[in-house]
Amino acid sequence: MSVASRPVTPGKTRTCPHCKAAILESLSICPGCMHHLRFDQEAAKRQVAATSALKVEGVIRHPTQQEPWEYYVVIAVRNDRGEEVARQVVNVGVLTGTEKRTFTLSVDVLPAQGAGAGIATTGSRAALSSTSATGSRPALPPLQPPKR
Repeated sequence: MSVASRPVTPGKTRTCPHCKAAILESLSICPGCMHHLRFDQEAAKRQVAATSALKVEGVIRHPTQQEPWEYYVVIAVRNDRGEEVARQVVNVGVLTGTEKRTFTLSVDVLPAQGAGAGIATTGSRAALSSTSATGSRPALPPLQPPKR
């Protein structure tokens, strides 16, 4: 049985029926819960071919014999004008004793469905690799409260 891909508007979202996360409509596998959402070989191939544009990982270790630490994880996304377009608390918790937590942030990119291989993603990749090749971290802008 063949399932034909229907055209999808780039950037259009839907809700994953399993984990209720907002995901791209063009995806056949939810990036949050990893459940298969539909049988579409072309969409699955496209998703597997996604490029990791950014991946940051860090570990927090609680020192022994100190008071517990509470933590919260916030993800914020800004547009090219510096305006915050999304902000979400994704987890909260506490570290006690000698506990540790590892946090990973990743951003994957893929060409819009039906766009073909003509979309270049090397521009942002080159900018990222030039800063990591020197071993130094790029300067981060100062944190500012969201505009309300």
